[in-house]
Amino acid sequence: MNEKEIEKQILDQITPSSEYRKKLKTVIQEIKEKLKQEITERDLPVSIELVGSTAKDTYLKDNLDIDFFLLFPTKFQKEDIAKNALSIGKKLLKDTEESYAEHPYLRGYYKDYYVEIVPCYKIEKASQKISAVDRTPLHTKYVKENLPASQKQEVLLFKQFLRGIGCYGAEAEIEGFSGYLCEILIIKYGSLKKLIENANNWKTGEKFVFSKVKSPSFDTPLTVIDPVDTNRNVASALSKEKFDLFVRACREYLKKPSVTFFFPNKIKPWSLEEIKKEIQTQKCLYIGIKFDKPDIITENLYPQIRKASRSIRDTCERYDFKIYDITFHIDDKESIIYIIVKTKDETLSKTLKHMGPPTKLEKNADEFVKKWNSDSRVISTPYEKNGRLYVEIKREYLDINHFLKDKIKNLSTGKHIDKIVKKRYSILEMKELFKDNLREFWTEYLDGKMSWER
Repeated sequence: MNEKEIEKQILDQITPSSEYRKKLKTVIQEIKEKLKQEITERDLPVSIELVGSTAKDTYLKDNLDIDFFLLFPTKFQKEDIAKNALSIGKKLLKDTEESYAEHPYLRGYYKDYYVEIVPCYKIEKASQKISAVDRTPLHTKYVKENLPASQKQEVLLFKQFLRGIGCYGAEAEIEGFSGYLCEILIIKYGSLKKLIENANNWKTGEKFVFSKVKSPSFDTPLTVIDPVDTNRNVASALSKEKFDLFVRACREYLKKPSVTFFFPNKIKPWSLEEIKKEIQTQKCLYIGIKFDKPDIITENLYPQIRKASRSIRDTCERYDFKIYDITFHIDDKESIIYIIVKTKDETLSKTLKHMGPPTKLEKNADEFVKKWNSDSRVISTPYEKNGRLYVEIKREYLDINHFLKDKIKNLSTGKHIDKIVKKRYSILEMKELFKDNLREFWTEYLDGKMSWER
């Protein structure tokens, strides 16, 4: 199939039907009326605004949130607007969950629809904002005014393309493209085809602006200055990994378009024997750190797991263990987290040479000699070589297993993970990582294929 045929097929799958739209419109109106009733009963000077993709008609058929913002006058205290919004939300929604974005807000269900009720301050321009969420109604207004009806399908195609390659969503779990970023990139380029053709040549540090107003610089892979707030980078959540993945996907799609960029085939897990065989060819060692998953929202969980992974890697390397890679897997069914370290399959030497200061720095040299002469780990007294002092000492750890068992609970791994690891964790040897619940993880990690190639 050519690109046009592929896009037509994808649009048939992702575009909401007129019947679905009609039903959604009815539900949105019901929620709005109930919100009005609650606001009236509390005698609040609050306006209600539908924001996000449902308001802009850029939502995917199977990826829909209904986002209502309650706009308070700026004279209200943050605590008051949060308290009122949460109270109203709990009366309207079921299975609710509190989240936080400068103000607490509520997520839950109305009938079978996922709904967010978010408090913010009513502002006319971004410079008046008191919190970041105050801009959101302005974003909705900008897109509605600048995205022609003919380009809404291009937004749907772009969102589905990003979903297919694993880059859709600015939340911590994904670190990809937000819905708003998708919309303004389509406003800029006009179509998915033109966007992909241009992104094919993107390099780290790309920057786009929508006005001649001076804007700050950002140290991010992609900078897209918010047309509503020129001090903000709409692409700030996009990680280097996801930026590179998107550019690669664009290049591959231009060479050989395929439906699998939008709807990748499901991973067919390898057998445990296949996994073992592949790992044996790598001549390396895998070590696992296993602990319970903390009961926190994903926006807080993923940054902590990444922090834990960095901390483990940095500490291992500080003790001379060679780390090739470190990754993680969350088993939601068992509520378990695995951090998996790929390292060199070796035992370190019993001693190491520690470098000191140049001998010409007499004060530093004296302090070095004094320190190490009294250290029980020293094999022989400090010596001079080529104008610099050295000392040979016993290593504290020769084996990474032993090292991790001793050190893991003392690392800074994030507030909630720290608490769990200090109570209980397990260091898993390689053979203990060959489990049925990790087959899909191992297959995706080891097969070397991109999502669209499977």
